[in-house]
Amino acid sequence: MELDDLKQSWQKTNKVESHDSDIIRLIQNKNYGPVAALKKAFKKQIKLMIIVPFIIFFTNIDRVDRVLTSIMFWSYIAFCIGLITFSWFNYQMVKRMESMDGMVKANLEQQIATLQSRLKWKITGVRIALLYFILLAEVMPYFQHYSMLDKWHSLSLAVRLAAYVGFLLLQYFISTVVSHRKYGKHLLYLKQLANEMQ
Repeated sequence: MELDDLKQSWQKTNKVESHDSDIIRLIQNKNYGPVAALKKAFKKQIKLMIIVPFIIFFTNIDRVDRVLTSIMFWSYIAFCIGLITFSWFNYQMVKRMESMDGMVKANLEQQIATLQSRLKWKITGVRIALLYFILLAEVMPYFQHYSMLDKWHSLSLAVRLAAYVGFLLLQYFISTVVSHRKYGKHLLYLKQLANEMQ
């Protein structure tokens, strides 16, 4: 009787270990799976945030002196550097997940929770940055003149405020959907996989 119990216990242990190793293989797959998708998303964001300031700079190449003395341009550079840094740290965390040997459930759950928390902070940070850029767009014409901002300020304050509120509401919903599509769904899948581990 004890021998049968021992066999059953051993078979269950083997099944659990096999199931866990399948999950770990999926997590550590470099081409497919939630971790690979997260790595790809963070890498794309890093590349985009590096390219966009150069595009802005080169589209204004005929007015280089104005661009280089523009607080809006340098604020945008600081914003891009912040996003690059944020994405790089997250990319490194996801990369460690991919290469971890002997991954334990508690460690995986902690990293998932950290990434989810960081993504919430990112959304909040982007919203604060947008409010800063709106404030800058309202104040900047008193210090520097740009034809685009002068045209914008020729509109009444009520129209500008309505446009800002509409833009912030649109950004609120779009950023939530985009963040879930690019990161959230993969983190939820990782969380589900972690829950399946023994």
